[in-house]
Amino acid sequence: MSQIKRRDFIKKTSAASVATFAVPTIVPASVFGKNAPSNRINIAAIGTGRIARVMDLPGVLRHDDVQLVSVCDLDAKRVLEASQLVNNYYYEKYGKKYIEVSQYTDYRELLDKDDVDAVLISTPDHWHAKIGVDFARAGKDIFMQKPASLTIQEGRILSDEVQKAGVIFQIGSQQRSSNQFRFAAELVRNGKIGELKKVYVGLPGDPAGDEEPELPIPTNLNYDMWLGSTPEVYYTEKRVHPQVGYGRPGWLRCEQFGAGMITGWGSHHIDSAHWGMDTEYTGPIEIWGKADFPTSGLWNVHGIFETHALYENGVEMTVSNTLPNGVKFEGTEGWIFVTRGAYRATASDPLPNAEGVKPLDASDPKIISSPIEKDGIHLPVSENHHRNWLDAIKSKTEPIAPVEVAHRSCSACLLHHMAMKFDRKLHWDPKAEKFKDDAEANSMLSRSQREPYGLL
Repeated sequence: MSQIKRRDFIKKTSAASVATFAVPTIVPASVFGKNAPSNRINIAAIGTGRIARVMDLPGVLRHDDVQLVSVCDLDAKRVLEASQLVNNYYYEKYGKKYIEVSQYTDYRELLDKDDVDAVLISTPDHWHAKIGVDFARAGKDIFMQKPASLTIQEGRILSDEVQKAGVIFQIGSQQRSSNQFRFAAELVRNGKIGELKKVYVGLPGDPAGDEEPELPIPTNLNYDMWLGSTPEVYYTEKRVHPQVGYGRPGWLRCEQFGAGMITGWGSHHIDSAHWGMDTEYTGPIEIWGKADFPTSGLWNVHGIFETHALYENGVEMTVSNTLPNGVKFEGTEGWIFVTRGAYRATASDPLPNAEGVKPLDASDPKIISSPIEKDGIHLPVSENHHRNWLDAIKSKTEPIAPVEVAHRSCSACLLHHMAMKFDRKLHWDPKAEKFKDDAEANSMLSRSQREPYGLL
């Protein structure tokens, strides 16, 4: 199909796709001026499921200096529906269609496309690092849904490759673009609750499930590639995603593809905790805890748990799904609690906060009303997470949630997940990113990978 390109408004380019469309010859006047195609950021969406449709696609489509040019998913049905969503959006916005998005079922076909400047990666967790590394090496800027990786070793490779390539990377930790989370971190780092001693992180929980029968693989799904580097297992719909609708997918509760809520929501809240603790580029030195795991059924991520981590600065963090959903900073002169309030990323996210929970609360209201001094610590401001990434691409500056921050918050979550599996304290070296004198724990820093989809 023909496409309008960011770097060449007139030149037409052919793209391999699932379907071919004709491009109308009428071009709206709105494409000229500061938002002309030569000034736009051309974006491809990799993964078009629930989180893409609710957050990432709307997050970029609303901006006039962006053109969504391609959608890609291993489920051809979802690719078609995503293309319809994007095309309809542009039709309603401009009154006339001037581009139709191209469709792909293999992201590798997009790596060398010179009309793709940047990508949204909204795939299941086990594909994040591999796709991120491939597009970094291809020189594409990246917005990636959290968590950054399935393992700590993958996350280190991702961070190193992104930094080596010099591309702009933003992890989807949108709480960094939330006023209350930024202000809470500023208050803590400016000593408004005295010396920080403890941090409590409350996460949602996930229920176990039933055994599920083997089902025929849908003809629209490339299931072998969907499994990626993880072991081959039989197909059943609740292991993957719904074939009708965009409800919460079952892979979120399978350890083969992720770690459960400890990385699902932990990547948000532990990142916010690190922001307030000033430990964004390091990690804990000791981790311990316990958890219940299902003994039967398809879904096998952790159930009720409580884990702890000690940082080099003496701050102890407790993480549990029995605590209120949010982050509580406790100091020598008071406490601050910050949460999303009634916010949920999607309607199917489990266990929202109770009614009336304040997004920002403190032991004394004066803590929240106290101003940050002019010469105090002022953290970077982002009002919109996708916009912050786009602005960083244009200015070639670091966004608010860059790759090393993404890796460190994810690796901390994975350390808590490992602690659930041991009946002893683990000792971690955050510089070397290895456990001290513990071969058994170090064996969990990576996973064996199935060819030909592995990163290692």
